[in-house]
Amino acid sequence: MEPLIKGLHHVTAMADDPQKNLHFYAGILGLRLVKKTINFDAPDVYHLYYGDEDGKPGTILTFFPYKGLHRGRQGKGQLTTTAFSIPANSLGYWTERLKKFGITHSTPQERFDEGFIYFEDQDGLGIELVANDRDNRPGFTYGQIPVEQAVKGFHSVTLSEDGYEKTAGFLTTYLNHQAIAENGNRFRYSASGKVGDIIDVVCEPERLRGLGGSGTVHHVAFATENDATIQQVQENLAGKGMNVTTVLDRQYFHSIYFREPGGVLFEVATSDIGFTYDEPIDQLGQDLKLPPWEEKNRSRIESGLETIELNWKNFV
Repeated sequence: MEPLIKGLHHVTAMADDPQKNLHFYAGILGLRLVKKTINFDAPDVYHLYYGDEDGKPGTILTFFPYKGLHRGRQGKGQLTTTAFSIPANSLGYWTERLKKFGITHSTPQERFDEGFIYFEDQDGLGIELVANDRDNRPGFTYGQIPVEQAVKGFHSVTLSEDGYEKTAGFLTTYLNHQAIAENGNRFRYSASGKVGDIIDVVCEPERLRGLGGSGTVHHVAFATENDATIQQVQENLAGKGMNVTTVLDRQYFHSIYFREPGGVLFEVATSDIGFTYDEPIDQLGQDLKLPPWEEKNRSRIESGLETIELNWKNFV
């Protein structure tokens, strides 16, 4: 039987200023803005999706940017670092690029035989770039970054926990993950074994618990094939007494939500709909897209949202 969970789908975080968010992720990091829509649960707030050319699962970092939102605190019970995959031998390029735009970053380090650098966005969200030669996915660029240096999608995500055992047990029992490596207090799991589908569980019992706000991750989503498989996941979790939602319509995917034992909010999302649902691939992210039930409110919603745009020549 095919596994129900295929790997990572997306990560969703909280931010403050939507224009600064666009500058950082599309301008400096070069991710494609694949969808500009609204938070379906709070329609006066953008929901911005960044990813590869067509927003494939395993490449998508999304944001709810609330202007004036207080700064959160990263800590236990949260996804604390989102790592992106970059080509081997490109750490030098990215070190210089981050320096050019005044972004403080670590010196190159090594973990599991791969080099990486750590830095934070303007809200304090933890980001890593991991250089490797195992990722065959094409990078995306708007042209301001050479394609041979471009980000390819996720490499991994890091969960900060009191201990790894309960979260590891949840991943392996319910989400088709297997242990693939460990080093010190870091335990690595994956559903597919591929770059982009890696979950690191880090034991940090002395760390303070995280507090929500800008610069923190709201949830991490895992990919499943379609409505039939997500219904099976939902029934499996509910049958074990888990507090899991019904299947919700997020337009570009259908999803369920639940918390793992350490407190991180998990989502499972379908992979069969995608971001070309309401606009062609060559126009992704250009226009504000609303779900059908909010179209009647378009004038009011648009008037309440800050206009955001990118001047590409500022990011070459």
